Amino acid sequence: MNSAVRERLGERVVDEPVLLHEREALEPRRRHDHLEVVAPSGPVHHVELGRVRKRVPQQRFEPLHGHCGHATERTPMELGLFPLQLVLLPTERVPLHIFEPRYRELVGECLAHEADFGLVLADERGLREIGTRARVFDVLERFPDGRLNILVQGGERIRVLELTRGRSFQTAQVESVADEADGPSDDAVARGLRLFRELRRSTESEVDEPDPALGKLSYQLAARVDFGAEVKQQLLELRSERRRLDIVCELLEGAIKTVELESAVRDRASGNGKVTLG
Repeated sequence: MNSAVRERLGERVVDEPVLLHEREALEPRRRHDHLEVVAPSGPVHHVELGRVRKRVPQQRFEPLHGHCGHATERTPMELGLFPLQLVLLPTERVPLHIFEPRYRELVGECLAHEADFGLVLADERGLREIGTRARVFDVLERFPDGRLNILVQGGERIRVLELTRGRSFQTAQVESVADEADGPSDDAVARGLRLFRELRRSTESEVDEPDPALGKLSYQLAARVDFGAEVKQQLLELRSERRRLDIVCELLEGAIKTVELESAVRDRASGNGKVTLG
């Protein structure tokens, strides 16, 4: 990763990027009975990009019909929260396994009233300030004991203003987070699509191509290549689509170089069983 990207991302950790489709059903790693809202995390040491593995096609995104548009209303509202060790980007879909009674109650209310909940990254540092409104896109499976497998889709971003009490699940006063009015150039959009196609071709993946007409191309691209929670959180916190797309393009270029290097090493090793340096 070059210095420009490192500077923009605050030298955050980049986990192994993979083209996405199949994800494990996720559960909270630990209980969050006492959560603390923390500001955007500080710099951590950068690590090299890992391998980009082949995955089967990701399900195609659909328009969100206003669920993920530019935020125009900033009046605080109370929202149920689901703290997890993952980041859900706008337009992104992830499967979740809902097993705790309090979160079954939360999801049940959201299904009954076609409402959203807030999905916010929670780790050893506490609850992050910026998260995403999540809507249940589909109920994949219901179990006799009340557990659920659901597919959620990321909507607009939210800022946690204040944690509130009174429910079995965590709640908070939140406000919408809007982007600045500085969309990317046509050249930047073309670059992002070109790099994605190159990465898809080099990994022989069948992941579907993003649709620029849906907007938020940076999020569509980042949702298809997993750069790790810290990088995704930083992208979530940025309010400039132009800057986000530039950063994602740099990340895609780094992933392509990593794949090309690994391919060259494999080719050399296959010749005589040894890797020749230089």
